[in-house]
Amino acid sequence: MATLRALPSVHQLLEAPQASAMVASHGRPLVRFAVQRVIEEERRTGAIAEPEARWSAIERVIQELRRPRLRPVVNATGVILHTNLGRAPLAAAAAEAAAAIAGRYSTLEFDPQTGRRGRRHDLAADLLRHLSGAEGAAVVNNCAAAVLLMLTALAKGKEVIVARGELVEIGGGFRMPDVMRLSGARMVEVGTTNRTRAEDYAAAITPRTAAILKVHASNFQVIGFTQSVELKELAAIARQHQLLLLHDLGSGALVETAAYGLAEEPRIQDSLASGADLVACSADKLLGGPQAGLLLGRAALVDRVMKHPLARAVRVDKMTLAALIATLDLYLTQSPAGVPVWEMLGASAESIAARAQGWQRRLMEQGALAEVVAAESTVGGGSLPGERLATTALAITPRRGGGGAAELLRRLRQHEPPVIGRIVEERVLLDPRTVLPGEDDVIVEAVIAALV
Repeated sequence: MATLRALPSVHQLLEAPQASAMVASHGRPLVRFAVQRVIEEERRTGAIAEPEARWSAIERVIQELRRPRLRPVVNATGVILHTNLGRAPLAAAAAEAAAAIAGRYSTLEFDPQTGRRGRRHDLAADLLRHLSGAEGAAVVNNCAAAVLLMLTALAKGKEVIVARGELVEIGGGFRMPDVMRLSGARMVEVGTTNRTRAEDYAAAITPRTAAILKVHASNFQVIGFTQSVELKELAAIARQHQLLLLHDLGSGALVETAAYGLAEEPRIQDSLASGADLVACSADKLLGGPQAGLLLGRAALVDRVMKHPLARAVRVDKMTLAALIATLDLYLTQSPAGVPVWEMLGASAESIAARAQGWQRRLMEQGALAEVVAAESTVGGGSLPGERLATTALAITPRRGGGGAAELLRRLRQHEPPVIGRIVEERVLLDPRTVLPGEDDVIVEAVIAALV
């Protein structure tokens, strides 16, 4: 008890010179909170800190609260669309557009020509229609929201036929059956996990059927004894029975992936040309834009979906739209130049190797040992599953007694900004393919600091 009596009061500490300096930087309420937190901890443990240590603890509480939780990292994993790291990095033009609109009023829902209220999802519609060939287009906050909205507006209380092998689970444990259930549509499964035929769909149609849903397997592969029904054949069945054909396309590519030495990923325009009435896809995967969901297809259907009350709950903000419009503008020339995702996919083997060798040379000059090795990059982000791209990576072997590769990776993550790599055969690999221009110095500095 005598020890606890030695604790200063919160008021005493707030009147101290050290507190005055902190208040000038952080404000009195935050400093008071930190002081209370530290004093309560000392009282709880019975360990009375020395004044210098106490003020250091108070400063740590303040800095921890003020430390940005969302901050940039260097992606050296080789996974281009890394969901945990924010998927597609924006093109410079898109980032600038978002920043330019963020701090100002805008034409988000205002038409300067008429002086009347406009619709925010119309802002990107012309570009989307031009690039995809769709009659109508709208933007919501992600692909899952686009699918949910589409099913709710068009099939609530009715049956939707879907192949059993397409009942996917997306990131975070969200499953297609759950999305369909939430929409109010009744899911009718057809076929088996590995084989579904056209007659399976046709046999499942009843007077209560509203639509056929095709879900693109964008984040997994089924190989071997498999069979699925192409979109064109499904479109014929849908037309014959006066049903809607809805397509959850997922990755949202506008560019031919085969030109980059990858497997062929269905493009948005291919889906529409094959007869899909409405297509839902992402804007932050192979399209390379901000997180958003796109709805494209028949104008009457898009308009009907966007008039549903749920559309307001999944709408996008002005910064997303600004970034998306700027990204789409880069596609108008039929070339994705300037879109980081496609620049990474198209990076030459020579340029990647040169960067890795440059890192190695600079590290060796600092006395750090590293090796340049052949490795593989991946697309990631629920796009082109199983596809690998040859790359050249920097391999760092942990020093003996240093805690191994896991500890080295942890130390790289502690750098500011954090450097995120991967472990292969007890070595840390850093892949230049996903390291943005201008981040080379950070890689070298982080490795040197981690090896100290």
